[in-house]
Amino acid sequence: MSLLGPAEVRELAHKLGIRPTKQLGQNFVHDPNTVRRIVRAADLAPDDIVLEVGPGLGSLTLALLEQGVEVRAVEIDPVLAGALPDTVARFAPEHAGRLTVIAGDALRAKVPAGPTALVANLPYNVAVPVVLHLLAAVPTLRHGLVMVQKEVADRLTAGPGSRVYGVPSAKLAWYATSRQAGKVPPSVFWPVPNVDSGLVAFTRREPLDGDREATFAVVDAAFAQRRKMLRGALAGWAGGPDAAERILRAAGVDPGARGEQLAVEDFTRIASQRRAGGAPG
Repeated sequence: MSLLGPAEVRELAHKLGIRPTKQLGQNFVHDPNTVRRIVRAADLAPDDIVLEVGPGLGSLTLALLEQGVEVRAVEIDPVLAGALPDTVARFAPEHAGRLTVIAGDALRAKVPAGPTALVANLPYNVAVPVVLHLLAAVPTLRHGLVMVQKEVADRLTAGPGSRVYGVPSAKLAWYATSRQAGKVPPSVFWPVPNVDSGLVAFTRREPLDGDREATFAVVDAAFAQRRKMLRGALAGWAGGPDAAERILRAAGVDPGARGEQLAVEDFTRIASQRRAGGAPG
């Protein structure tokens, strides 16, 4: 089989009448070495069923199929979704039977049961919601590797105390442990973006003992007023600063701390204390 290079990417785009749009965050990878590097970093097992979001013209799809795994690709652009099977049949006919294309938005489309790995070049504007949604909606996902804007990679993988630690970091930590797995230069994309990209690898963790929605409400409140101490930042959520302080102390958290200092386990304990009656409401 062969992978897509710059000439093939432009030829396919021209044939399909595709002009990459900023609205859909379309930046197509045209470098075979990069997509093979992404697949290696994904550390796929032979029995993995890969969920790919935003396959575009098929560069990463072909590299995934080259590994021998089954691929389920979710594509929001109907023209690209319709063309992907033909592209695979042309460049990798021996692997065409292992591709399933799902036309639709990854935030709404019904994904068939069973995917075990998420591997995707995600549009920058929806990367965080897509990752968090799929981890919630597809419980069979065990691990993954996503390419996102480098700034987003920094935020997703940040730990407590980091300057860029925030809502994405804490919410991803609810589901998984994560790490950065390398940078990707703008030159491997068409059109060339004005930012570097980063690879984020994650592995699903054992579920935390708590309620996800309640925990996420605390995370949102804590970072909505990031510079405030938790006693003040959580006042609206808790029913007042005094109620927030009682809940925080019951959870073993300093009311004078800030959200950026807490791990997801701390947010979970805070949420649990309120549900257990640590304060009215």
